[in-house]
Amino acid sequence: MASGFLVTAFATLFVVIDPPGLVPLFIALTRGMDGAHRQRLALRASLIAFGILLAFGLLGDALLGFVGISLSAFRIAGGLLLFLTALDMLFERRTQRREGQHPEPDHDPSVFPLATPLIAGPGAIATMILLMGQAGDLSGRIAVLVLMAGMMLATFVFLLGAAPIERMMGRTGTVVVTRLLGMLLAALSVQFVIDGLKGSGLF
Repeated sequence: MASGFLVTAFATLFVVIDPPGLVPLFIALTRGMDGAHRQRLALRASLIAFGILLAFGLLGDALLGFVGISLSAFRIAGGLLLFLTALDMLFERRTQRREGQHPEPDHDPSVFPLATPLIAGPGAIATMILLMGQAGDLSGRIAVLVLMAGMMLATFVFLLGAAPIERMMGRTGTVVVTRLLGMLLAALSVQFVIDGLKGSGLF
């Protein structure tokens, strides 16, 4: 296994998953939660994302093909669902429900949208399928899976650093960042849909 391929694989996974970029989103999605709850959510999201990427890395297109879903359709569906989360962030609906008359003690964003599509999104899934196909022999495939596991560990570590960052920003700063990230998340969701439509051959 060439070291150059491993470096490229690591860089690609880091850029696509973007652990540092997930931190502000994690803060926005878990606003008002205590540190222990956030730690459990971060661990659960990282483990679920690891399982998703492992499954697609090992089975590749066959997994989507088995249920008759193309990667383009997966991108579109993920984009539409992510857009709903962006609306919640933009209009403070989730925060109002948590802090108002009907709080949501069981609110759990670890599966959606954290594990998927933010961590193990269409881009990360497609990257795993591509890297596993390029790895060649068994040792190369194992190396790619180890790199992916290391990236999930790095993601978990970055998410653990969310609490001190939120304290530094304060409530007003967190509200401002939540609104801005809601707009960015909406744009990202639209991009998912556009990429899916392009991949489907409709455009």
